[in-house]
Amino acid sequence: MHNHSLHLWQHQHSFGQDVVKSGERRTLIVILITVTMMIVEIGSGIVYGSMALLADGLHMGSHSAALGISAFAYRYARKHAHNKSFTFGTGKVNALAGFSSAIMLIFFALAMAWESTIRFFNPIEIIFNQAIIVAFIGLIVNAVSVFILGEWKHEEEPHHNHHHDHNLRSAYLHVLADALTSVLAIAALIAGKYLGFNWMDPLMGIVGAVLVSRWSFGLIRDTSRILLDKEVSDEIQTAVRNAIEEKDDNRISDLHLWSIGTGIYSAAISVVTENPKPPEYYKELLPKVGIVHITLEVHKCKH
Repeated sequence: MHNHSLHLWQHQHSFGQDVVKSGERRTLIVILITVTMMIVEIGSGIVYGSMALLADGLHMGSHSAALGISAFAYRYARKHAHNKSFTFGTGKVNALAGFSSAIMLIFFALAMAWESTIRFFNPIEIIFNQAIIVAFIGLIVNAVSVFILGEWKHEEEPHHNHHHDHNLRSAYLHVLADALTSVLAIAALIAGKYLGFNWMDPLMGIVGAVLVSRWSFGLIRDTSRILLDKEVSDEIQTAVRNAIEEKDDNRISDLHLWSIGTGIYSAAISVVTENPKPPEYYKELLPKVGIVHITLEVHKCKH
């Protein structure tokens, strides 16, 4: 066989990672919005003495850095999509970015909790009117950002299995956390102004830190499953197994199915049968669940 004929059995391993994703464009827009509001809130928090407002601004700062990681991951995955040193393409780059962003979220949540605790014992004077106005502006900006990035929740794959872009999801959680801290800052400032509950300001900082940490751990759990090649859901594995075993006398003796990117999977399958057929026959039987790279071996069973 001539080498030039091999291309008939070869395929690219980019698996769509070379295409600009909508999440990349939306992330860049939100970065510009977030950085601008971060500068305003940090400056206002210092001038007006609001810990809740300052925490919100610092939180936006952390999210600006995290969103930067997301934007870099999109670009890196796209630029190196055809790099053959990536065995299964660059799909996991986005999961790695989501994992890194989640770690950042946890550290900044701890910083918020620590600073808020200090303010419990060392309160400072708060200029409520100006702080409330800035907090409302921050909430509006965060709400717009949440809307821009919110489409990740609607992405589904066949068999009702979610295949979220974890990089986009991390960006979404960052701006959602910003929106939450804005709401808590407003509640704390209003309570302080009209009820004299100045202790609400640092308390809301702690509450926000706890909620953000919970979101972060969820993202760490989901992205680590991809990074560690944990098998995909039982539902997809069952669909693959049934598709092959319902035909003839086929039995699957070994099945490995793992995620190599957003909604795309690689599979290694061993089929045992009395009447072996070409591998292409069994590949055609597989359900359309996003399996883009298949290694399949067929064994003849005489019994």
